[in-house]
Amino acid sequence: NATQAKDRLYSQLAASLKNMSRAVGQTADLFEQLQTDLDAMRVLAGTHAAQFMTVAAELSPETD
Repeated sequence: NATQAKDRLYSQLAASLKNMSRAVGQTADLFEQLQTDLDAMRVLAGTHAAQFMTVAAELSPETD
């Protein structure tokens, strides 16, 4: 029956859209976590750069 086939396809479409919606939500959560991680990496990189410059200044011979 064509009506049953159409209903079945609409049901499959609804399930696919529900799955896609869930996947998009998970992706948004992952991007939020990625932003947090990138911010932490930026701070860490700045700290390491400051430490490197401090050590380099301490180790470099002073010229007069």
